[in-house]
Amino acid sequence: MNIRTVSTQPFPDQKPGTSGLRKKVPTFQQPHYLENFVQSIFDSIAAPQGATLVLGGDGRYYNRVAIQIILKMAAANGFGQVLVGRGGILSTPAASCVIRKYRTFGGIILSASHNPGGPDGDFGIKYNSGNGGPATETVTEEIYAKSKGIASYRILDAADVPVDQLAETKLGNMKVKIIDPVSDYSELMESLFDFPAISTLLKSGFKIKFDAMHAVNGPYAKEILERRLGAPAGSVMNGVPLEDFGGGHPDPNLTYAHDLVEIMYGGEAPDFGAASDGDGDRNMILGKRFFVTPSDSLALLAANATLARGYKQGLAGVARSMPTSAAVDRVAKALDIPCYETPTGWKFFGNLMDAGKVTLCGEESFGTGSNHVREKDGLWAVLFWLNILAVRKQSVESIVREHWEKYGRNFYSRYDYEGLPTEAANGVMQHLRENFSLLTHKQFGSYAVEMCDDFSYIDPVDGSLSKGQGLRILFSDGSRIIFRLSGTGTEGATLRMYLEAFEADVSRHHLDAQEALKELIRIALDISELQARTGRDQPTVIT
Repeated sequence: MNIRTVSTQPFPDQKPGTSGLRKKVPTFQQPHYLENFVQSIFDSIAAPQGATLVLGGDGRYYNRVAIQIILKMAAANGFGQVLVGRGGILSTPAASCVIRKYRTFGGIILSASHNPGGPDGDFGIKYNSGNGGPATETVTEEIYAKSKGIASYRILDAADVPVDQLAETKLGNMKVKIIDPVSDYSELMESLFDFPAISTLLKSGFKIKFDAMHAVNGPYAKEILERRLGAPAGSVMNGVPLEDFGGGHPDPNLTYAHDLVEIMYGGEAPDFGAASDGDGDRNMILGKRFFVTPSDSLALLAANATLARGYKQGLAGVARSMPTSAAVDRVAKALDIPCYETPTGWKFFGNLMDAGKVTLCGEESFGTGSNHVREKDGLWAVLFWLNILAVRKQSVESIVREHWEKYGRNFYSRYDYEGLPTEAANGVMQHLRENFSLLTHKQFGSYAVEMCDDFSYIDPVDGSLSKGQGLRILFSDGSRIIFRLSGTGTEGATLRMYLEAFEADVSRHHLDAQEALKELIRIALDISELQARTGRDQPTVIT
C-alpha cells in the first residue's frame, strides 16, 4: 500500500457556506483544490482509526471523479470502511438516512443542490456528522481554519474503484461497499406513510406527475411512486439523472420547473404535481391549476400530521426559518405546541430535533422535513401530501382553502435577484441598516413600521449565538419585509426580498399573492432603493 503525502498550498476561498463549499466546476478541477478541502475535513473531524464514512452525491458533472479522489484519501487517512451509493448516487436525505441507520461516523455529500450542473456549472461538497445532519458552524469554521494553513494532504496510489455494481472491494486496508442508494430510504418512507392507502388512491384514477428534473430523485421516485405504489408508468418525468440535468436548472419552482407547471395548468391537468431539485431535498407541490407555497405546505403538513402513520402520536413542536411565513405559527398555537424561528440553514433544525424539541420543520426555499432524517426531504414531502390526500379524499386546492378559512391566509412571495455585483448587493443591505432608526414607527400607506432589526438567534440547545441573519422590517399588523443575502450561489451575490401580509378575511383569500402584496412590494422597493442600486428592474425569480 503506497500512501503519498503531497505538498500543497492553501486556497483563500474554501470557506463553507450554509450547505458546504460550492464553486464552479473549473475551480474544483484546479490541481489540489478538492484534495485540500477533503484533507481539511479529515483533519477537523478527528475520526477514529477504522471509522465508517458514507459517500455519494447527486450525479452532477465531476461527481464520479471526486468520489475516486475522496475514496483514496479516506483510505490514506485511516478510515476502515466507506459506504458508496451505486454509481456514486445518493440523494441528500438518503445519505442522512444511511448515516443514521448504520450509525456511521459521518458522511460526505457531493452536491450543489438546486444549482445548474455540467462542465461549466456548479459543484459542491459538504460534511454531515453522525446525526445525519450538516456539520455545525463549529466544525465548518474548523474546516475553514485548516484549509487556510494546509501544507500537505495524504492519498493512496491505487486504481479507481468500480462503483456501478453492488459489491465489496478493498482499497488498501479500507473496505469499499457499494450499496443500493434507494432501498434504505424506501424502507424508511414505508414506515412513515400509509402505502396501501396511497396505492389505492393512485390506482383509483387519481393522476399524478412528478418532475425529477433529470436530477437525483428520479430513481427514488420511480421505485417508490411507480413500482411500490403503483402509479402508472410515466407518472415520473425527467427521471434519469444527467450530469448537466439535461441542460436545465434543477430548482423546483414556478420558473425553472416550467414543463411541470405547463402540465399542471393545462387543459388535461393531473390531480397532483410535484418536483424536486438536484440533490432531492427540496420540493414543489401543485394541485390542478393551483400552486402551494412552501410556507403553506409546512403549515398544512403540521395541521394534518396525525393522518400519517409515523406522526399519529402528534408533534413535539415545529420550527421554521426566519424568512418563512408565520402560517405554521398559527397551527402550532392551535395545537398548543412550541414553534421555533431559526436562521436559514438546516443545521439549526438538527439541534432542535436531536434535543426532541421539534418533529416537523421547513424553509420557504422549498424545503420541508422531519426528525426521520436530519436534512430536508423532497420526496418525503410528496409522500406526506399523498397520504393526506388519500385520507381526506379532497383536492389539493380544497384542502388549502379550508386551511385558510380556519387559520387565515399569509400572503407570501419571494423575489430573488441573482448574480448581482457583490458591492451593489452589500450596498442595499448597508443602506437599510443605516436607515433603521428613520424607518421605525414610520407610516407607509396602510402599513406602520413597528420595528426593524438584523435577526439574531440564540440556540436553545447549545446556547450558540448566530448574528446577521437577515434584515427585518416588521409592521404593526404582522406584515413583514425581509432582505437577506443568500449563501447558496457560486457567482456574484443573490439578494432575496421576502414579503408577507396576513389576511383573515375569507372573501380576499382568492386574490393572487402579487396583487395582495402590491402595496408592500412597492414599499420594499422604495425603502431599499434596490432597483437604483443594482440596476435591476425585475427579479430573476419570483416565487
